[in-house]
Amino acid sequence: MKEIKEETYVNINEKPQKGFTTGSCSAAAAKAGAYMLLSGRNKENIKIETPAGIPYEAELLDITRGQDYVSCAVRKYSGDDPDVTNGILIYVKVRLISDGLSRVEIKGGKGVGVVTRPGLDQKVGNAAINSVPRKMMEKEVREIMDIFDCRDSLELTVSVPEGERIAEKTFNPRLGIEGGISIIGTTGIVEPMSTKAILDTIYVELRQLKEEGNEVAVITPGNYGRQFLYSEYGYDIEGAVKCSNFVGDTVDMVRSLGFSKMLFAGHAGKLVKVSGGIMNTHSKEADCRMELLASAAARCGADTKILNQILDSFTTREACEFIKEAGIIKQCFEYIADRIKYYLTKRAENEVQIECMIYMDEFGLLGKTQNAEMLLKMK
Repeated sequence: MKEIKEETYVNINEKPQKGFTTGSCSAAAAKAGAYMLLSGRNKENIKIETPAGIPYEAELLDITRGQDYVSCAVRKYSGDDPDVTNGILIYVKVRLISDGLSRVEIKGGKGVGVVTRPGLDQKVGNAAINSVPRKMMEKEVREIMDIFDCRDSLELTVSVPEGERIAEKTFNPRLGIEGGISIIGTTGIVEPMSTKAILDTIYVELRQLKEEGNEVAVITPGNYGRQFLYSEYGYDIEGAVKCSNFVGDTVDMVRSLGFSKMLFAGHAGKLVKVSGGIMNTHSKEADCRMELLASAAARCGADTKILNQILDSFTTREACEFIKEAGIIKQCFEYIADRIKYYLTKRAENEVQIECMIYMDEFGLLGKTQNAEMLLKMK
């Protein structure tokens, strides 16, 4: 068996740089535009507070003025994250509407996508500016309105000149977002996603668990899986290690560190890929979720109509609705869980007992292997 040396994964001297989301950039540009419009003065920089509590000071670019508006841009900085939006300019045009209603209206302009299918953060027809960025923008702009005692409304139009071109490199068209990118972010911060930084973190967390006497490694792709284990089973989420997209590498580490058991739990959108033997679940690596779901549904007796509906689905949630309508959702996801177990056990060369749990917010627990819940009770 090939040993994984600690130095292969760990270099504590390297500290990946965080970046800021498109939502943070939009909020900064909106605040700056509101300030310049209501004060009549220019600004070169603006500071906002991100939801993560980390301040963001942005340089303001391409400032233009009109009779009732100010427009400015902020350049997106993604830190060490390999993000296709890094370096683009995000504009916000702030226009005064003399209506005495003191509202903040947020619109999407050129290069910001429009939602065309249900099931996303925004309703069909809305600009793809997610809820948290909208709240960030309104909070920052209202602070400026209060300072200048503005009783009229401000209209904020977010635009990204390169957005339509960049969106072609993302899954936005497949998800039902057309015409540009999404303005997103829940913390306002872009966490570094360099492969080495993530693998370093995974290895250190697993090693710590092993040194604390744990024989079971509980692995989940992200925070959703950890929260599911806590809400459904009362499992201490601090005991679960996030593997991001690096499922295969994480299994290698679990095996090398000497864990005897591993529970892999998470959202169906990620885990379905692993049922096809995909060991890196990043969308750049592979995405055959609908094909795998259709294959599983076929094994469980779905007819041609259901299979075609699954294959034509844009999201895992949409496909699951069709599987549920067919009355086979439990059988289908237990089959998928067993396939995930098969491929992960094969990756571990049969040296680790691996169990699996799959869930989705709208459906709860979708499927699990026979001994999955038992592992949650073990240390």
